[in-house]
Amino acid sequence: MKGHTSQVTGLAVDSNGDIISSSMDCTVRRWRNGKAIEVWEAHKVAVQTVLKLPTGELFTGTASYENFKFLFTLCVGSSDSTIKLWKGRACLQTFSGHAVCNLPLCSYVILKSIIMSHADTVRCLAPMPGLGILSASHDSTIKLWELTGQPLLDLIGHTSLVYSVDAHSSGQIASGSEDRSLKIWKDGTCVQTVEHPGCIWDVKFLESGDVVTACSDGTARIWTTDTSRFCGDEEIAAYTDLISQYALSRKTVGGLKLMDLPGVEALQVPGNSDGQTLIVREGDNGVAYSWNSTELKWDKIGEVVDGPGSGDAAQGQVLDGVRYDFVFNVDIGDGEPIRKLPYNRSDDPYAVADKWLLKENLPLTYRQQVVEFILQNSGQNNFVPDPSFRDPYTGANAYVPGQPSASNGSAPKQMFKHIPKKGMLSFDTAQFDGILKKLSEFNTTLSSDSENKQISLSETELSRLVAVVKVLKDTSFYHTSKLANADMDLLVKVLKSWPPQMIFPVIDFLRMFVLHPDGATLLLKTIETGNDVLMETFRKAVASPVVPANVLTILKAMTNLFEKSCLHQWLRTHCSEIIDSVSSCRPSFSKNAHLAYATLLLNYAVLSIESKDEQCQIQILSAALEIAEDDTQDFDSKYRALVAIGSLMLNGLVKSIALDLDVRSVANSAKASMDSKIAEVGADIELLTR
Repeated sequence: MKGHTSQVTGLAVDSNGDIISSSMDCTVRRWRNGKAIEVWEAHKVAVQTVLKLPTGELFTGTASYENFKFLFTLCVGSSDSTIKLWKGRACLQTFSGHAVCNLPLCSYVILKSIIMSHADTVRCLAPMPGLGILSASHDSTIKLWELTGQPLLDLIGHTSLVYSVDAHSSGQIASGSEDRSLKIWKDGTCVQTVEHPGCIWDVKFLESGDVVTACSDGTARIWTTDTSRFCGDEEIAAYTDLISQYALSRKTVGGLKLMDLPGVEALQVPGNSDGQTLIVREGDNGVAYSWNSTELKWDKIGEVVDGPGSGDAAQGQVLDGVRYDFVFNVDIGDGEPIRKLPYNRSDDPYAVADKWLLKENLPLTYRQQVVEFILQNSGQNNFVPDPSFRDPYTGANAYVPGQPSASNGSAPKQMFKHIPKKGMLSFDTAQFDGILKKLSEFNTTLSSDSENKQISLSETELSRLVAVVKVLKDTSFYHTSKLANADMDLLVKVLKSWPPQMIFPVIDFLRMFVLHPDGATLLLKTIETGNDVLMETFRKAVASPVVPANVLTILKAMTNLFEKSCLHQWLRTHCSEIIDSVSSCRPSFSKNAHLAYATLLLNYAVLSIESKDEQCQIQILSAALEIAEDDTQDFDSKYRALVAIGSLMLNGLVKSIALDLDVRSVANSAKASMDSKIAEVGADIELLTR
């Protein structure tokens, strides 16, 4: 059915089978047998929604900044503060203002009153069984109205635009918002909030009372209170992790995106000058450090927080946690992505251009263009090169157009965009409240079972876990906070005694525990006494029959061990068993488990390169190639596997083996990927095969 000239925003079906549509083109249309038989252009504003009640009345909501739109037969309101009553295509009367008005009787219905205003666009209308009409608005509120036009309730709780609302015969109301939350309301009070990894475009109740949400991440989800129909523990854990990662990706500290900051491994690289500032990500916080050139170490300044003025301007001067005078966006054309070019006024622009071109793997013929770009955009048009400058790659002076060049060094070595990988990756965020809740739930189950009561935790022990969580949450004080032997003993008790189907929250607890300096030390101390609870837990987690939640959490816990150098020897010792055992579980992997496995392999690649362990490298290469060749893998998992392959080929001992395993075809396939990162690392690997 074609006729609207802009987006169709709402549909309703009349009792005779006609379809009523509303549109951003400011019209409402009636369709019969596929043809538009009536068109109403009531106002010069977009009509956002249309609703038909069981009693036959039709309502529309428009992009009004002053009033709610209410129609019988067909009545449309708008941002010009009027409501119009229509019969067919004829406007019978126009009503202005916000006061209660009486309308004349017409052959269709009486418009009893004008509904009081929302402060912004009315986005959605829904019937409230037995009461009236619900309206959802961009003013962040939901309102309940009697059919007489009298307001009954204001539901206030959302922090952004409300896109959708629906009601159930039980009296419950569901709403979805730009603030990424589904809210359930009862008797005017919000009784539950469910976070989503994106805004919620629509919510609908099913007859059973379940709620369906349509999220901007491309996923529809069904939510229920029936515990027998809950999804599996692994899916719940995966969703919790998804919410955590999404929230972390949007978090800012001091105007900087937290996820864009480098990890604490950046502190292993010396600073360039005394007082240089570096901001790194420590858990959920950004922490500032200053380079101490006297003692050759980074001094901690403190945690960075958002404050007045921390906006785009501040972001524009920081790259990878380092503050610069300028961070330029460079568009080199040819469909290439925008590149970031950092620059300080005290730098030699020729040196900056050379380093940047090599880092970005761009032709050195762009050198003069880059220099001119820097000088023009930094206001240094009168710049004179420093004659004492020596190129750090070639040993030559800076080339200045019009002057002869001289070089006493060799040609610069080839640079790659994504390899080799330096440092370790980790899963350093957690929903601690969810972990504690699940632990408490399982503990209640055990304590109520006479056969398992002796392995349940006492109230004191549960309280101790809560205290440990408080320490683990406060990452900015890891350098001073302490964990006790008793904390480790408590974890060991639960890991050893609880049944396999209940240990995944305990493993998740262990995953975060080892990121604390004391946690890693206590774990190693326990292992060195002959009590290798770590290996015992790993074997329990991957044992048949596989519990998917156990596999996911143990993969993440093993990955986090790489953050602590004191555990590297343990990881090297058990490399073969860990990779073999996990590989056998791959058929049961979820998407998140695949990503955790690829991350584990990437960390193992870095570690095996450092230790020059050829056998371990061969095993990692084989496992990573399996992921890279699997077309069902998501982009992130495949990318990390490819980086592991490239790093092993570049700095490891297995390049010839990779070539024998036809890594060229893997590289060529990656280069053709629609994902830019995969295509780029594919190009890196392809260069190594030449």
